[in-house]
Amino acid sequence: MMRRLMRSVLIGALLLTAPAMAADWQRYQNPRYAFGIDIPANFFLLRESDNGDGAIFNSRDGRVVMRAYGGNVVEADFEAEVKAAMKSAKSDGWMLSYQRVTPDWASYSGSRNGQVLYTRAVATCGGSQYVGFELVYPVDQFKAYDAIIQHLIDSLKSLDAAC
Repeated sequence: MMRRLMRSVLIGALLLTAPAMAADWQRYQNPRYAFGIDIPANFFLLRESDNGDGAIFNSRDGRVVMRAYGGNVVEADFEAEVKAAMKSAKSDGWMLSYQRVTPDWASYSGSRNGQVLYTRAVATCGGSQYVGFELVYPVDQFKAYDAIIQHLIDSLKSLDAAC
């Protein structure tokens, strides 16, 4: 009986805090590439790039790094651009275990030295530009970051009208 009561109280508390946790995000806007993305509340801006193409954020505990960025497609097309980025990640020692590349968006992830890399990019401006994010976090946080990554994917928005 007591165990059921405690479980009900715990479930109730989780349900009440879930919307509050979902609201604990801050919005990053990039004027150069006209995109926005939500940043977890426990992250802080480490630095913005000198050329305005993005920013780097760290988690408060210093274990997670996130980069939000935009860029111009310099390869033949968006898909070739992503494939070049994956090749670069592999040459940096990332063992890619997931990759999905389409004409409109791409994601890839992998691991290296106890860390997980997750990258998402979206083609913008008719495929001449892209916006995206990269998250590097400890492998022991793999399950915990599933929901965070999904929120990041859902919140990544381009203002294509700016092209």
